[in-house]
Amino acid sequence: MSTLNSKTISELAAMLAAGETTSVAITQAVIDRTVAVDGQVKAFLSSDPADALAQAQASDERRAAGQSLGPLDGIPIGIKDTLAVKDQPLRCASKMLEHYVSPFDATCIAKLRVAGAVIWGRLNMDEFAMGSSTENSAYQTTANPWNLETIPGGSSGGSAAAVAAGEAIATLGTDTGGSIRQPAALCGVVGMKPTYGLISRYGLVAFASSLDQVGPFARTVEDAALLMEAMLGQDPLDSTSIAPQGETRYAAALQTKRGPWKLGVPKEFFGEGIDPEVKASIEQAIDWYRDQGCEIVDISLPHSELAVPVYYIVATAEASSNLARFDGVRYTHRSEAANDALTLFTKSRGEGFGDEVKRRIILGTYVLSSGYYDAYYLRAQKVRRLILGDFEKAFEQVDAILTPTSPTPAFKRGERSDDPLAMYLSDVYTISVNLAGLPAISIPSGFTQSGLPIGLQVIGKAFGEADMFAVAHAFEQGHDYWAKTPTL
Repeated sequence: MSTLNSKTISELAAMLAAGETTSVAITQAVIDRTVAVDGQVKAFLSSDPADALAQAQASDERRAAGQSLGPLDGIPIGIKDTLAVKDQPLRCASKMLEHYVSPFDATCIAKLRVAGAVIWGRLNMDEFAMGSSTENSAYQTTANPWNLETIPGGSSGGSAAAVAAGEAIATLGTDTGGSIRQPAALCGVVGMKPTYGLISRYGLVAFASSLDQVGPFARTVEDAALLMEAMLGQDPLDSTSIAPQGETRYAAALQTKRGPWKLGVPKEFFGEGIDPEVKASIEQAIDWYRDQGCEIVDISLPHSELAVPVYYIVATAEASSNLARFDGVRYTHRSEAANDALTLFTKSRGEGFGDEVKRRIILGTYVLSSGYYDAYYLRAQKVRRLILGDFEKAFEQVDAILTPTSPTPAFKRGERSDDPLAMYLSDVYTISVNLAGLPAISIPSGFTQSGLPIGLQVIGKAFGEADMFAVAHAFEQGHDYWAKTPTL
């Protein structure tokens, strides 16, 4: 079987430019790998090999005519099932949207098409992006390629598992409270969440609108940077999108931004609850940066301990509002047992939504209800501003912040299914970044004795993606963790 599916975007782009391979060959290698292993991994909800090969053929024809569109031209990119791709299913891994087919492309997908990328398949996720393990999908449970008995993280577990297993060269996910970075850490790949507003959310099915962001999964930091460059830009279709600021040629900046940097380490991220092997791995990474001449600064993010409760008030409140549109009237599941307007709503939503989605809608409706809005939602928004203030104060002293991505390595399927609080704490190190709207990236930083990946999180300043990428790239260049692949 071809090994093209295990190469990076930059490697494949060089091979394509030199005439050493074709997009059709790369895409076929990815398809073959998916056929061979996805029965075990279950990363994909659907795929259209014929369409992917047709896109690849068009790329090869462009290249033969001297009209290559850049490093992403001809590269197969997998898509999380919450992003709209024209004429493909858009189900959000939910029975509520089981028969919905998107009539348009999300803006980020349209930008990837302009860059020549091959849009490849629909990837499994927690239903409506609500979860940390991809066990909440209405269709299947994705496995972690490093140990098929463990979870790949969530909600973008299918996107992370597909890259780790070689079923896509890179993928897109979405991050509301860590849903890119946490599965990236657990699957041993790179996953990046951009500054809020940097990537358009048009065509993304909303979970929590003030928190959601689209971002890339890839094998390397450079590959993630290339994907980010392709998707940047203010979008008139998304009023929350923002024009890029500062350096945006991220891949090129990796060669010029070499440090040394002042790097902050928050004491609150190394206390109770962190797995000893995870802690040891991150401390070794911090020591490595110190040995390279970086100044390690002890910092404090005192309100980070409130991030989880604040997140689950803000996120569920916004989810309650956003998911109100799924009512059985238009394009969603409609109950056959409904016999009047009221039962149309209640039975359709009761049958269409899974337990975790219902739990969050109920919580969100409660905190927005009369008598509780000020006590919960308004207070959470005030604390959210304090969390941002902690980061702003820290970034007066440092260039970037280093933390663990997840407090534990991947856990076994079903281990936390009956304990929602334990599941919610899987994102304890990532949630505050979303509340503050900052960029962050998870990169492989080692493995446990049992062979499960560990992730290092690098948090950057708002619109400081170039420096954040550079800090992460430096560690990646000094270690080979990113190059290791699971055996399937």
